[in-house]
Amino acid sequence: MQNGYQKRIISFGCFQADLHSSELYKNGIKLRVQKQPFQVLAILLQKPGELVTREELRSLMWPSDTFVDFEHSLNVAVRRLRESLGDEAERPIFIETLPRRGYRFLAPVSCAEERGGQLAVHAPRRRYLLFSLAILCPLIVAFTAQ
Repeated sequence: MQNGYQKRIISFGCFQADLHSSELYKNGIKLRVQKQPFQVLAILLQKPGELVTREELRSLMWPSDTFVDFEHSLNVAVRRLRESLGDEAERPIFIETLPRRGYRFLAPVSCAEERGGQLAVHAPRRRYLLFSLAILCPLIVAFTAQ
């Protein structure tokens, strides 16, 4: 972390992932997500649209001196993550499987950082807000003028 407290929030679809606290929210409601599925999500969110290899996930999630059935553990973590997101391997919205290679996060993401209690929204979210205001303002004026 840099100077002061920073909290990184990544939004995609109706979800927000707080990478600092390892929490996932859907429309503002906190979801129960276990540690390993959230770790997979956090890694994928940091490289949206890019292939994240199974080997890369293994090295980031399990130290080299840890003995675990990596293949099974990773498959279970991805399956549970998909369940939390309401995603399907056959028709993915969020997580695409590249057989025997790895995974890719498909949905567009936007980032925000919280500094001292204030949320700094980055460009993609700001554009949606400005677009919404551009549409709503004339509608409100037209409605009140009647």
